[in-house]
Amino acid sequence: MKNFKNNYRRNRYRSNGDSSFYKNSSDQKLNSNFSNNSDFIRRNPGRNNQNASTLVEKYTSLAKEAISNGDKILSENYLQHAEHFIRILGDQEKMKIDNQKKAAETDKEIIEENTPNIVKLNPLEK
Repeated sequence: MKNFKNNYRRNRYRSNGDSSFYKNSSDQKLNSNFSNNSDFIRRNPGRNNQNASTLVEKYTSLAKEAISNGDKILSENYLQHAEHFIRILGDQEKMKIDNQKKAAETDKEIIEENTPNIVKLNPLEK
């Protein structure tokens, strides 16, 4: 007598001989590219495709819409998202300025290294 009426359905998709299937498939999933094209590389996983300035505009408009509907909590949530992207914009601007300063310093050093030492004499002195 069977205790469970539908017991035969438990393993209907795999037989007992396929126990190694899970070991092999987990290794294959870790090593696969998840696409047929082997050149495909996802550069920024988890990041949004839009830039930070458009996201600031998006979340501020959503906050205005939420406040017009009377939802102050949702509006604050959207404003916090906008503030986050404003900080990202500030960090990007700071990094850009730092990179420009470093590039100017290295250009100055290269020019100083490559110019010959010229002794400038005062034409009035002999």
